[in-house]
Amino acid sequence: MRPETVLITGCSSGIGRATAEAFLDDGWTVYATARDTDDLDALADRENCVVDELDVTDDSDVRNVVNRMLRNDDRIDCLVNNAGYAQFGPTEELPVDAVADQFAVNVYGPHRLTRAVLPHMREAGEGTVVNVSSVAGRVSMPGGGAYSGSKFALEAMTDALRWEVEGHGIDAVLVEPGPVETQFTDRANEESDRTERTGAYEWFWSMFEDTEAVGGGGTGAVEPERVATTIVDAANLTDPPARMPVGRLAELLVKSRYLPDSVVDLAIRFARKRLA
Repeated sequence: MRPETVLITGCSSGIGRATAEAFLDDGWTVYATARDTDDLDALADRENCVVDELDVTDDSDVRNVVNRMLRNDDRIDCLVNNAGYAQFGPTEELPVDAVADQFAVNVYGPHRLTRAVLPHMREAGEGTVVNVSSVAGRVSMPGGGAYSGSKFALEAMTDALRWEVEGHGIDAVLVEPGPVETQFTDRANEESDRTERTGAYEWFWSMFEDTEAVGGGGTGAVEPERVATTIVDAANLTDPPARMPVGRLAELLVKSRYLPDSVVDLAIRFARKRLA
């Protein structure tokens, strides 16, 4: 039998690259994609790995990659929507175009890829869509409205998708990492330059300067390989759970959403006063 095939977005580093390697180690044929194929040199020499250029906001890129998979392997067994980034900043200070770009990648990108692969999965009567979300898709914090909003939207879309495709033998799974040891905060810091600082939210920016506060590492962070293992498990399980948190901190943060809002508000006020 030919190996199963997986299409993974955002493989230039971190979770995406680790996921590509984990699928290859598990015997899959991997289509590893990124906006710049130069970032995929480490994967290009691996057997059963095809690297391709893919900007998740570009319809033609999506169409070309999916057609190449079908032409070469005639099957798409799993889609991993991993490409994404975080746009942090207080709501007042975020330009509308920055929020639009956040949703273009984190929400419309997965939607575009999912629409492209579902007809082929339905025809085969099986398949798995894994959407890489975050604990920020369950819990929103100050300065994270745009990022959490995109992940909340991804979670809602995946819940709907799970019920829609169940009768076609297709699974839809959310993987929810907490802090991960990646270059996540490097991109977040770059994107923060787009904000229009008013001087009214310096307590937030003081918190933001501590990169551990925005989930880019530190205590409780997990290695990207651990997230990758969870993604491969989701693809291999016959009946995967709807949500798969990764890391003890992720599990605790997800549970915090069941606390009364008044308790969460009290904790945020305390943190704000300490940073003011």
